[in-house]
Amino acid sequence: MMIGIVVEWDLQINPITFWILLVICFIIAISFFTIPLFERYKRSSINGLTFSVMFFAIGALLSWYENILHANDWFGNRYQAGDALVVTLKEAAVEKTRSYKANASVDLILRNDSAIKANGTIILYFKKDSLTTALSYGDRLVINKSLQEIKNSGNPGGFNYKRYCLFQGITHQVFLKDHEFEMLPASKKNEFKEFINNSRIKVLSILRTNIKGEKELGLAEALLIGYKDDLDKTLVQSYSNTGVVHVIAISGLHLGLIYWLLTWIFKPLKKFRLLRPIFILSGLWLFSLLAGAQPSVLRSAVMFSCIILGEAFEKRTSIYNSLALSAVLLLCINPFWLWDVGFQLSYAAVLSIIIFMQPVYHWFYIKNKILDLVWKLNAVTIAAQILTVPASIYHFHQFPTSFLLTNFVAVPLSSLVLFGEILLCLFSFIPSIANVTGDLLYWLIKIMNTYIEWVEKLPFSLWNNLQISFLQALLLLIVAACLGHWLIEKNRNSLKYGLIAVLGFVVLRTASFIQANNREQIIVYNVPQKQAIDLIDGRKLLFVGDTGLLADDFVRNFHISPSRILHRVEAASSFTDYEQDENMLIYKNKKILIINKTKHFFPIAYKVPVDLLIVSGNPKIYFNQLSETFSVRQVVFDGSCPSWKINYWKKDCDSLHIPWYDVSEKGAFVMNLR
Repeated sequence: MMIGIVVEWDLQINPITFWILLVICFIIAISFFTIPLFERYKRSSINGLTFSVMFFAIGALLSWYENILHANDWFGNRYQAGDALVVTLKEAAVEKTRSYKANASVDLILRNDSAIKANGTIILYFKKDSLTTALSYGDRLVINKSLQEIKNSGNPGGFNYKRYCLFQGITHQVFLKDHEFEMLPASKKNEFKEFINNSRIKVLSILRTNIKGEKELGLAEALLIGYKDDLDKTLVQSYSNTGVVHVIAISGLHLGLIYWLLTWIFKPLKKFRLLRPIFILSGLWLFSLLAGAQPSVLRSAVMFSCIILGEAFEKRTSIYNSLALSAVLLLCINPFWLWDVGFQLSYAAVLSIIIFMQPVYHWFYIKNKILDLVWKLNAVTIAAQILTVPASIYHFHQFPTSFLLTNFVAVPLSSLVLFGEILLCLFSFIPSIANVTGDLLYWLIKIMNTYIEWVEKLPFSLWNNLQISFLQALLLLIVAACLGHWLIEKNRNSLKYGLIAVLGFVVLRTASFIQANNREQIIVYNVPQKQAIDLIDGRKLLFVGDTGLLADDFVRNFHISPSRILHRVEAASSFTDYEQDENMLIYKNKKILIINKTKHFFPIAYKVPVDLLIVSGNPKIYFNQLSETFSVRQVVFDGSCPSWKINYWKKDCDSLHIPWYDVSEKGAFVMNLR
């Protein structure tokens, strides 16, 4: 099923092909049960293959029909510049640094005197003023501004933001000033969604009233209901660097605690065979919806639901079947959760714990019950890492070596905090209890944060800047699975295949390092309102551009660091084959001219050859004058240039037959010198 989802997304095959395949497989499967039992047994492999192909086709069809671009009523098929839109806010507007942000569903396209029904989701950014603070879930707006298609930055190794939004049905965005939209008097709300939204607002209000400290409050909100807008970015990075970011992201740990709490609360109803499971299931799913219904939460909710229903009907199911069933159900809801990092790590962690927890725990026999409990907690943590490490390195390019130290403290403390927050919400109407509970939660979270930040500063607590390809990550998973099977079952074939996978990993990694050592490039990055250029020589680099950019952790990590990790390069103290004379750089015998301020050019007899001209900022230049001084082979407009001025420069370049490249449209410019 997962293969079908990926194949359809990558190849975009017409769904008729998969419908035909599905019908053929269905007919074969039905026909299979008409033949004698002995023949069915002999040809059981045909039946297995038929059902495998059937699920492959189902996965492909899910992938096709979930893609908003294939919907007949998607607004992008009919929208034209100048059209007005009627939209409904899907959430309350959230405050950002320079604006308010909200997702909105498109209801109608207004053109002349006609209204066209439409479907789809867009991102609205509102200029900060008094009106936007009143925007809430269900409000309807008329937008009178042209939409912008969501694009990627296009920087090497960068996050695929366009695909991320498309997986959520979001394709366009718009920045609105107060005169570019109007609020309609009637709102459009779903009563259940409004109940969930109001419940989240109420919970947030209780937490904000009783828990002091910005860092502590932000973490408390994330722990209880998955609200991450108030999280401190440096704190999140600290949790990530020390291997306990799963504490912030609501997952199986939280659902397990809620499940345990609900079973304890409703223990007196054990005699009522159906009533007790209904109450426990209702509590689990209400918490899951309040927490934002993220894939990791839903996966755990489905798994616990299977366990609860199995107990209600006195049936014990295989944990592997429960895990597989939860994955199938989630992918039927949204097949694009397959690309969700939380979805991948959640299943990898649970599967890893199921397989390896007991073998790891049996490494040592400890008589003391307290020490045995300590070792059991560490065994769970070690087991979870076995299958998650390859995925973590592939996605996050780092491995926290201090994960045992941090998990041992963070897991029990975060569990206490979660129970404390539930208690706070239950008794919020009693000020004395609420105040004491809020203060206690503040100190518990502060202790946890302080400890995590202290561990992060320890030497060698983080192994970062790791780069592996998807194939290398897959080989590491095969190594873990095969060697684990060999150690547990003493199977020699598993050892053989594991060593072959190790060899394959070493060969691929060696080849990638050889390629990195021979790389010579010039990269002009697409960074909004900033100049950013990397000159790469092997595994060394020289940065040219706005030095303030390197001090901004968020911008640097989002736009530049992924490229440097991908190419395995680091800033060098010394750099060869490089000269600079004012705005002219000479690197590897290539002449690079950088113009970032107004200049006047005069005709000369022998034009200066320029291999690459980089235009930055908002200089006043005329290309017809410049062409009389320089013979330019390639022009690049970086992300700091205003778009309206780039349009004029493009016309000048076209008339002079000079090739141009706009990084804000096409992504980073990469020139290979070898």
